[in-house]
Amino acid sequence: MAVTRRQMLAGSGAAIVLSGAVDRLFAGTAEAAQAGGRSGYGPLVPDPAGVLDLPRGFRYTILSREGEPLRSGEGPVPSHFDGMAAFRSDGGRVRLVRNHENRVTAKYRVPAIERVTYDPQGLGGCTALEVTSGGRVLSERVAIAGTAVNCAGGPTPWGAWLTCEETEDRAGTNGYTRDHGFIFEVDPRGRRTDPEPLTAMGRFQHEAIAVDPRTGTVYETEDAFDKPFGLFYRFLPKRPRGGFGTLQAGGRLEALRVPGVPDLSAIQEPGTVFEHVEWVKVPDPLAAQTPVRLQDFGKGGITHAQKLEGCYWGGDRVYFVSSFARSRDGSAADHFGQVWSYEPSRRRLTLHVVFGPDTDVQAPGDSPDNICLAPQGGLMLCEDGDGAQHVFGVTRRGTVYPMARNRQNIGTDQAPAWGEFAGVTFSPDGRTMFVNVYEPGTTFAITGPW
Repeated sequence: MAVTRRQMLAGSGAAIVLSGAVDRLFAGTAEAAQAGGRSGYGPLVPDPAGVLDLPRGFRYTILSREGEPLRSGEGPVPSHFDGMAAFRSDGGRVRLVRNHENRVTAKYRVPAIERVTYDPQGLGGCTALEVTSGGRVLSERVAIAGTAVNCAGGPTPWGAWLTCEETEDRAGTNGYTRDHGFIFEVDPRGRRTDPEPLTAMGRFQHEAIAVDPRTGTVYETEDAFDKPFGLFYRFLPKRPRGGFGTLQAGGRLEALRVPGVPDLSAIQEPGTVFEHVEWVKVPDPLAAQTPVRLQDFGKGGITHAQKLEGCYWGGDRVYFVSSFARSRDGSAADHFGQVWSYEPSRRRLTLHVVFGPDTDVQAPGDSPDNICLAPQGGLMLCEDGDGAQHVFGVTRRGTVYPMARNRQNIGTDQAPAWGEFAGVTFSPDGRTMFVNVYEPGTTFAITGPW
């Protein structure tokens, strides 16, 4: 197997610097006080157990693996670990809510627990774990079931997890008894979860969300691989103060229009700014006849982008990621990842970083996916591409460094393969990084000299 520059980076601990307005990616975080916030934590040390390589001084604990019994006794731990968030619990404990991106072929479904099941034929959903500060799992249970292809989502200011279905399958398709393609609200404590979709937030291939804590506006990404590509949305709730169940009151769904830019991949210069972008009402959020991205948005059309995935709020703006764009798929231009931001107060859209091919196709790896702010300063992003799979850190100065490498080979000795990382998140006290491996489904708690 050929050694790529990405693998050389991971093995040597060398750092590379990205071009673009990278410092803005970390709005709202404290200045880094540790070495990791400046240049990384050093080279990855091969794990003798062949599970997870980390820098010296760091250690991992495996919290959960697919197929093992749920501690609740509800069945086996479901497959395909994806998006995740950490919430504060009592006594320094942490509650994790974890997505399971299960399709009809999943080996282990999310058990269809009656009280929290939307569609008995939906194999996806979420599980919830409570973990001590020392990494001991106290509980693990089904949080919501009967959904499908739960990819990412995001936390809310009122302590809920919004889980997103990355599908548009209707009732009668793949055996489903109800329509799919929605967002659902999940209570990490298990008290208020209602297995009914937030229909006003749209029915499409959802990926991730981020909430403006000042206004309650919810921003949503759409992960569409094929043309016509996905849109970037905002949802203006009728009850913007937020709280469990308030999103069920409805609101207005709108899509981003950048006048004169039908495809964001055409923009290749980091630092490009668009002033006074527009938001256009979605004609039919439920996509009763036509998928949202194909609907008629009137004069000027709408702005698309391939593979819109990660989404987070920082400071005074929302950031969102396009994992890649390929002209052979119909994109206007090629890239290996973009990071954009939108400032609501100025209606301003900014392109911060473009990864390859004119910068470096291996930096940071390829196809950035789930993404989070690190409390020590900087950014963590999950790689979802070919070859070796990493969690990469990006400092305020734009230095990219490897933080973890998945060593669980799901291929063969002759043709090795590794599952992607997903769901990277930090404990509320910033002392533990939690992250999933998609396949084989594995949740890690990583501690060390953050």
